[in-house]
Amino acid sequence: MKINKIKVIEAMEKIGIQTQTELAKRLGITKNQLSVILSENYEPVKAGVSELCKALEIDPGDILEAQSQPTTTEEDKNVESINQELHIQTQIAVTAIELFAGAGGLAVGLEQAGIHTKQFVEIDKFCCATLKTNRPDWNVINADITGIDFTQYRSKIDVVTGGFPCQAFSFAGKKLGFEDTRGTLFYEFARCINEVQPIIFMAENVRGLLTHDCGRTIQVIMNVFGELGYHVQHKVLNAAHYGVAQKRERIVIIGKKDGIHFEYPKKRNSLQTLKDALKDCPYSEGQKYSENKKKVLDLVPPGGSWIDLPIDLQKSYLGKSYFSGGGKRGMARRIAWHEQCLTLTCSPSQKQTERCHPEETRPFTVREYARIQSFPDDWQFKGGIGSKYKQIGNAVPVELARQLGVQLKTAVDEFRKSGHINN
Repeated sequence: MKINKIKVIEAMEKIGIQTQTELAKRLGITKNQLSVILSENYEPVKAGVSELCKALEIDPGDILEAQSQPTTTEEDKNVESINQELHIQTQIAVTAIELFAGAGGLAVGLEQAGIHTKQFVEIDKFCCATLKTNRPDWNVINADITGIDFTQYRSKIDVVTGGFPCQAFSFAGKKLGFEDTRGTLFYEFARCINEVQPIIFMAENVRGLLTHDCGRTIQVIMNVFGELGYHVQHKVLNAAHYGVAQKRERIVIIGKKDGIHFEYPKKRNSLQTLKDALKDCPYSEGQKYSENKKKVLDLVPPGGSWIDLPIDLQKSYLGKSYFSGGGKRGMARRIAWHEQCLTLTCSPSQKQTERCHPEETRPFTVREYARIQSFPDDWQFKGGIGSKYKQIGNAVPVELARQLGVQLKTAVDEFRKSGHINN
């Protein structure tokens, strides 16, 4: 048997590995060692091929092919053995429940990573229509989470995910535990975890959660998850470092049971630009600027903002904000092709968060918004144009979600491989 180098390159491109150096780092070997593995004279061995296929998220059969001489029966058995060793865990699907599912950014990413979500909970009817339109077979629950009983899934689900809204808690006379968070949507997220008892959970939120209420909110959250029996870690990830053409920071909280190990995805060396994201973007509907706003933004160059306007126009356009502190660089902002977009919001044309097209004086269209959030072009959004922008702007970037999903799935698979069970 030998390794087909062309198929390896195709597999690298499929998951965003752009160089052999990057692949070697994922394998924990040098570039020279990888070159030996991919050379014509290399004789594949079980351990080496297993690690390579694991890094590329493929089956050994996808890259192994017979030499010109007849393949022996023993070699066939060896390839089959590699397949069974790598993927015996995937025969038992990694399952999930997603709360506050929105328009499916996290859902699509986890699906691409091979995680099977058994239930999606979302209160917004347009988000639910989006999910059901794209995936009719998904179990989408359009309801208030406070009325949902999750006990039927106890010890039957591997992962619970979701982005609960950030809320403060009352501290007067409280022990800052699980029961003290009643009445908040965080409590409902924690209640689901308590009722389901997953192996691992993932909660994502805005970076501001770290400083919310002077840092006390995140402390309560960590206390509660610990009280429920989980080891908790958190990290701020910028989507721009994970194949997304957008500077978007989110805090990702991971809770794990004893014996499970999770690693956050590694940053990529190369960055996606707006030009990369919007290449051949399909035409779609989009909002427009008022005539007055268009006249102002016509004066702003790509990569520029209000500071590029004449002083008199700066003062009249910014109003009282002109004299306030802060950079205010999101105002009258035109994105350049060579950079990453600033964080998309629920509206593309508000004065505080304008995201103007590099060449045309207009907001990004719905489909451009979706591309910047790394949604597939065939993912449809339901509702009015305002709802579509809101759904996309609130979503987890799909590619970031996929990479997090790969790490979640790996953690569960390794947990099972080590002989643990969810109990």
